[in-house]
Amino acid sequence: MTSKQRAYLKGLAMNEDTILHIGKSGITPELTENVRLALAARELIKIGILQNCMDDPKEMAQMLAERTKSQIVQIIGKKIVLYKEGQGDDRKIVFPK
Repeated sequence: MTSKQRAYLKGLAMNEDTILHIGKSGITPELTENVRLALAARELIKIGILQNCMDDPKEMAQMLAERTKSQIVQIIGKKIVLYKEGQGDDRKIVFPK
């Protein structure tokens, strides 16, 4: 992903709502599957980490990205933004030239 593409995705993510939350259980198989399904449906998702979760956001983002084969767009505080390009005609995000 180029820096221009990352900047474009950051701009889109500003208007997105947080659709998943990670609590004290951390990253479970169910959460990973929900992230995978959300990425397939939206391509760009924002994940919030609750205060009762003591894990490091950067490590959690890296683990989720590896498990879902997605890319980390940004990590700000307790928010993670992930992106996974859709397949073929299912693409929802088109990068400007």
